[in-house]
Amino acid sequence: MQPSKRLLNDCFLHDKDRLKHADALAILKERVSRIVTEETVPLEAAHGRILAEEIHAPRNIPAHDNAAVDGYAFASRDFEAAGGFFPVVERVAAGHPAPDPVPAGGAVRIFTGAVMPEGVDTIAMQEDCEPHEQDGLSFVVIPPGLKLGANRRKAGEDVKEGSLILQAGTKLRPQDIAAIASTGQAEVKVWGRVKVALVSTGDEIRRPGEPLPEGGVYDSNHFLLRSLLETVGATVTDCGVLPDKAEIVHETLTKTAQSHDAIITTGGASRGEEDHLVTALDTLGKRHVWQLAIKPGRPMNFGQIGDCVMLGLPGNPVAAMVCFLLYARPVLTVMGGGEFTEPRRFQIPADFEIAKKKPDRREFYRGILATDANGLTVARKFEHDGSGLITGLREADGLIEIREETTGIRKGELVNFIPFTETGLFGR
Repeated sequence: MQPSKRLLNDCFLHDKDRLKHADALAILKERVSRIVTEETVPLEAAHGRILAEEIHAPRNIPAHDNAAVDGYAFASRDFEAAGGFFPVVERVAAGHPAPDPVPAGGAVRIFTGAVMPEGVDTIAMQEDCEPHEQDGLSFVVIPPGLKLGANRRKAGEDVKEGSLILQAGTKLRPQDIAAIASTGQAEVKVWGRVKVALVSTGDEIRRPGEPLPEGGVYDSNHFLLRSLLETVGATVTDCGVLPDKAEIVHETLTKTAQSHDAIITTGGASRGEEDHLVTALDTLGKRHVWQLAIKPGRPMNFGQIGDCVMLGLPGNPVAAMVCFLLYARPVLTVMGGGEFTEPRRFQIPADFEIAKKKPDRREFYRGILATDANGLTVARKFEHDGSGLITGLREADGLIEIREETTGIRKGELVNFIPFTETGLFGR
């Protein structure tokens, strides 16, 4: 299947100098579309991929009434007449066909997963029963009080035949893979991976393992973003560290845009004399610097070179990660065939105060979940707000979101908390 459409030439065009967070998301949601084609992969290779087909149940799951425990199956209607004392007339194990119908008054020794024979409807757990041998015959004493249908799984109890199990566009989790496997389907159609080129910039940047000159900085952003890109299933090309030379930046972007779906850059997102990325984008394609009304991440820019999306993230690690999670992640997910979704917010009492906040700007703080003296979960703000401090990202459980209209926070006031797990990251 071909992509529904390519990127529009005015993909990121708008007429506002500084976009609010919601406005930025609205433009992205409207303009960005799927650009990958579908492929078929074996089920064992489908984890984390985005489903390109609907999955329906071809049969009832489970296919038959079966035992939920090891024990003895009997007909509830026979219990009173038998006084709880039943002859054991058959033995039924999982993976074998059901035996002949059980005669009235008889019980069956049954094991977990075994098909329920006709004539019985209830199962007593083996540890609650007393087996007996008498005259070479087997009997069992079943305790009273079991409800009709106890410990029996009914056919179709999990999924009815024909039911929709998974929608196209679902990112496949382990439990989704298990659901597909339960239908007997060995292969699945998924959307192809988005090809992303990752570019670091700056004369001061060095890769780990290289000598660090005076004024140098190790390239933590590359490894941060590469790991984040794994959460959206992208195929990543490392374009290395580009020096602050206009001709090299121009040449790299020209070549890379021809063979990739997206380019993500870090650093050089502003209009400084040594920030050549924006100038190159102006020459090669379409650009609009979104002076976003957020903190951190204001200088993030978006654009495109032909059909290749360009996402220019800030150079500070905190701002780079926040902008990736809020904007780049949903963009790449849609390009890869998924749905444009925002992370869920949870209302949690603040264990901090903000005396004064600038209005008309949405702010995101690194938040730590803690327990107060009353045993209630509260949100604590990492003590330092600097967007170059990786420690805050490492210690945080998520982001505290303060909306534009808020001008201060009192301790105990409910705030929006976005757990990192809502953005595809592992919890601590």
